Amino acid sequence: MTSIAKMVVLITGANSGIGFELAAQLLQKGTYHVLVGSRSAQKGTTALQELQSRKYPGTAEFLPLDVTDDSTITAAASTVEKTHGKLDILVNNAAVALPAGTEREQLQTAFNTNATGPWILTKTLLPLLQKSSGARIINISSGVGSIGRKLDLTSPMHKVGHVQYRASKTALSMVTACQYIEYGELGIKVSLYDPGFTISNLSENNRVEKGARSAEETVRSLMEAVEGKRDNEAPAHLHSTGTWPW
Repeated sequence: MTSIAKMVVLITGANSGIGFELAAQLLQKGTYHVLVGSRSAQKGTTALQELQSRKYPGTAEFLPLDVTDDSTITAAASTVEKTHGKLDILVNNAAVALPAGTEREQLQTAFNTNATGPWILTKTLLPLLQKSSGARIINISSGVGSIGRKLDLTSPMHKVGHVQYRASKTALSMVTACQYIEYGELGIKVSLYDPGFTISNLSENNRVEKGARSAEETVRSLMEAVEGKRDNEAPAHLHSTGTWPW
């Protein structure tokens, strides 16, 4: 087992977008060892090489992980156990917005990636989180998953469609609520965070010309939740400047 005097952080979907930028900002701190989770070995390795080329004081490694594949989840947990013996922070960031296929297939893919995956992964990693003196789970959600905003006639989210994405993120809210109760009793902090409309590969709409903000700006706000600076607001659906109705 490798002993690393840093907090061990696993970020799913860390090869691009918000996940990659979160890894970068954590590594700049110098007090974190980041596990760059990615289902694509090529993309994950490329992301790791880019992070390492920046010579940040923190350390990182690539961790093969597909949140829809239980075999890779089990393998990832085994790797973390053998290499680090614990996990301090888990960021469930991997997501899909507009999957291909029939309407039923789209819903199944969205739920499997955005809600089922985070639940199964977190439960598998629970023994490692329990070995940390300050374990934390951050589930990356979306304001479009808020039922309250959908039913609010004055909300810009009222008429937004994409039921597969919206419903799966609403499901993630319930996953988070269950984790908050169940894992909170074990001393583990659990948060739900909406990063807002950000430039990423999530969909073709996530572009600057559509009004999306940079991942760097988004993650500066997200870091407050990751570092526990917004724990006093829990349980809540956090965003950069406040909270959304569940």
